[in-house]
Amino acid sequence: MKRLIALMALVGIVVAVAGCNTIEGAGKDVKAAGSAVEKAADKSKPK
Repeated sequence: MKRLIALMALVGIVVAVAGCNTIEGAGKDVKAAGSAVEKAADKSKPK
C-alpha cells in the first residue's frame, strides 16, 4: 500500500513539472505573437 501511495505521489510530481514547462512554452509563444503584432502595427503607422 505504501508503494502505491509513493508511486502516485511521484506520478503527480512528474505531471506537475511537465505542466509547468508546457505553460512556460505557451507563454513564450504568446509573447512572440504579441511582439509580431506590435511590429506590424508600428510599420502601418503613417510617418
